[in-house]
Amino acid sequence: MSGLALQSTLTCPHCGHQEVESMPTDACQWFYECKACHALLRPKAGDCCVFCSYGTVPCPPVQATGAGGSCCSRG
Repeated sequence: MSGLALQSTLTCPHCGHQEVESMPTDACQWFYECKACHALLRPKAGDCCVFCSYGTVPCPPVQATGAGGSCCSRG
C-alpha cells in the first residue's frame, strides 16, 4: 500500500472541529469520538468508515481499491 495517504483531517458534523488523524492500513475505523464535543461519529450509510464519511482523504483500503466509499463488509 505504498504511496497511499495515511493521514486525514476529520471534521465533526456536530461542532465543526477538525483533527488530523492517522488511518489504519488494514481495517476500517467504524467509530470516532470528537475531541471537542465528544460526539461519537459513525460512518454514513454506504461508507465503510469514519474517514470515508468525514475525512479529507478516504481510508487506505478504499484508496488502494478505488472503491466508492466501501472497502470491506460490515456486520
